[in-house]
Amino acid sequence: MKILLLGKNGQVGWELQRSLAPLGEVLALDRRSTPHCGDLSQPERLAQTVRDWGPDVIVNAAAHTAVDKAESEPDVARCLNANAPAALAQAAADIGAWLVHYSTDYVFNGMGEQPWQEGDATGPLSVYGQSKLEGEQAIAVSGCKHLIFRTSWVYAVRGGNFAKTMLRLAVERESLTVIDDQHGAPTGADLIADVTAHAIRQVGANPTPTLAGIYHLVASGETSWHGYANHVIAQARHLKPEQGLKVSDIAPVPTSAFPTPAQRPLNSRLNTRKLQQAFGLVLPPWQQGVNRMLAEIL
Repeated sequence: MKILLLGKNGQVGWELQRSLAPLGEVLALDRRSTPHCGDLSQPERLAQTVRDWGPDVIVNAAAHTAVDKAESEPDVARCLNANAPAALAQAAADIGAWLVHYSTDYVFNGMGEQPWQEGDATGPLSVYGQSKLEGEQAIAVSGCKHLIFRTSWVYAVRGGNFAKTMLRLAVERESLTVIDDQHGAPTGADLIADVTAHAIRQVGANPTPTLAGIYHLVASGETSWHGYANHVIAQARHLKPEQGLKVSDIAPVPTSAFPTPAQRPLNSRLNTRKLQQAFGLVLPPWQQGVNRMLAEIL
């Protein structure tokens, strides 16, 4: 199996380099790669890379993910999140390849408290969410065989993340304020990468694209950012009591306490029943992945 991976150095892309390696020959690119193009700002060259190399599977782990910045550069966000996936999808259709693509809970309006299902009506609140939705739609109409995984609250050991920020602040400050009216499930990039590899194995073994479509992929359970912060601090004290965290109070505050250019959805819960049933998976509780990440960084 030949696999073309885009966004190799991002949080998910880095883990995909590991999880995809046993499946076959992986060509992993980022936006600076040569001679093959991995730059989402050049959709035509991306499509040519697909046609030249002829992969069986394209995994697009690259995107414009700067949610607030997207509000001031909508054309750039649309190019990377909609036009590039559209070009990849058309190229995939031309050569009969599968396209694996990642999307987000930001395609929904964030209302209510029920976990979103794949078929629920979309209604993005931001340029980022709208551009990701347009990418999904372009892939769907291309006719290519595709898997679109919507995820949320992604973290990784590599690079910055919410837990690392909380730990840094907990050393510096006695009190913190953290948003408590946004709800979701912290989801590790390693889990996303492992599920992706599992899904690719299954579609590779099945010559008909019966498993194609959109799936929600997050860890099980739910919390708020405030609950997440409390868990991180408590687990850090358990794992490394000698590190001397100063924080003694983590106050819950509403989203309105931290105004941002892009509106955040309050309900980022995603229903993963379809994914688990289709691919025979059990998704672990979010705490399990977070605890493993903390054990690695502390």
